[in-house]
Amino acid sequence: MFYHYLKFPSVKRFLTLSLLMAGLTVPALAQEQGVHHQSAEYEAPTDPLVQKKLEKWQDQKFGMIIHWGLYAVPGIIESWQLCSEDWIERDSTIAYEDYKKWYWGLSKDFNPVNFNPEQWASVAKKAGMRYLVFTTKHHDGFNMFDTKETDFKITNGPFKDHPKANVAKHVFNAFRKEGFMIGAYFSKPDWHTEYFWWPKYATPDRNVNYDIRKHEWRWNQYKQFTYNQISELMHDYGSMDILWLDGGWVRPSETVNDEVRSWGAAIPEFSQEVDMPRIATMAREAQPGLLIVDRTVHGPYENYQTPEQRVPENKIDNPWESCLTLANNWGYVPNDKFKSSAKVIHSLVEVVAKGGSMLLGVGPKPDGTLPEEAVTRLAEIGKWLDANGEAIYNTRATDRFQDGTTYFTQGKKGTRYAIALLPENAAAPTVVEWTGNAPKKGSKMKLLQTNKQVKWERAGDKIKVFLPASMAASPALAFAFTAE
Repeated sequence: MFYHYLKFPSVKRFLTLSLLMAGLTVPALAQEQGVHHQSAEYEAPTDPLVQKKLEKWQDQKFGMIIHWGLYAVPGIIESWQLCSEDWIERDSTIAYEDYKKWYWGLSKDFNPVNFNPEQWASVAKKAGMRYLVFTTKHHDGFNMFDTKETDFKITNGPFKDHPKANVAKHVFNAFRKEGFMIGAYFSKPDWHTEYFWWPKYATPDRNVNYDIRKHEWRWNQYKQFTYNQISELMHDYGSMDILWLDGGWVRPSETVNDEVRSWGAAIPEFSQEVDMPRIATMAREAQPGLLIVDRTVHGPYENYQTPEQRVPENKIDNPWESCLTLANNWGYVPNDKFKSSAKVIHSLVEVVAKGGSMLLGVGPKPDGTLPEEAVTRLAEIGKWLDANGEAIYNTRATDRFQDGTTYFTQGKKGTRYAIALLPENAAAPTVVEWTGNAPKKGSKMKLLQTNKQVKWERAGDKIKVFLPASMAASPALAFAFTAE
């Protein structure tokens, strides 16, 4: 993912990273992640096919993003330890160049012999997820698909003779068969190719390490390299719904505003644009109606916004998704701490009530299996959605979207939903109350968990709902009714 480490005087942001070198077993430490705010500006797409796809995507509400690559082998943060910035910690006894060689050398050890994308897709479907974003290449440049542009790829290591060696193709096919919308994550920066990080120079930060104005040929090679790789994904990997581009510091200089400068990362004077108009034209010729998410780069190629590791404080009328992790990290880290299913459900309800979708991050283990705790959590979330999904899927935000810990959504046919968040591990209440979003006088109200009617009454602007004494405990209770 794209981490912003904002340097506000009142907020000290830091990241402690674990270092696992070959042959060592060092427990990974939790990281404090930066907050990625969505772009302050939004430009709605004008292509009717894109508009239609965007409307369909907004109906899905709940997706899975999978970070999986070399970083899974030692169980460390994805890619970022390659970057030489002052917030990154590494073993001071290991030279930086030696560290990069070790990290990229993990390609000789990455052999996920138990890779089973059909099982991943089954778990995600049972969780109630409806769209996928899979990391085809992160900033480290290691490709999880059989690109022809470089040998630094999953199909050129110990996994190359496996029948599912072209990992991305099999992931996309498995999720597509389960009815998911399909998204390809692709990192615009690539720290492995000499066209981005030229070995002639040091690599001081996340940016290209040479002056593009003085070495125009080299940057043009990089632009073509990027174009060719995205073309492969758009032409050779089946039907695509989303091209999800990460690494928003790689952008045209004219889009660098005060918001971008506030990230705290170095921003070069020259433009690092990769010619998005050309890429978008090609991609949409291959995939009509394709959603393009050029994260943080406001304009025609950021079809929806992506606040990271946070839920916005208020309702947002533009299309957006909160990118959140199921554990503390995007990728696999041993002994990571997973969020409870109740916490994830509460976040999902809040996100949807505020007009967004939730993209939940899961990191497979280096052998290709999902962590058991992740599978358990996802199953619990799916169980809740089986009973209450009517209040989540295909809904939109209401003007009055919240009253305390009760949130409201509205179906396309006008049904109003009230979703009351309950404390974790608490007994089911006998009464639920909220203010506003009143049902029509004399109308009926249904509790989705039981699919049965419940009694309610109104006193002024307050609604009181009476529940049966035999109610099973739940992270949240959802009610359907016709509003005034």
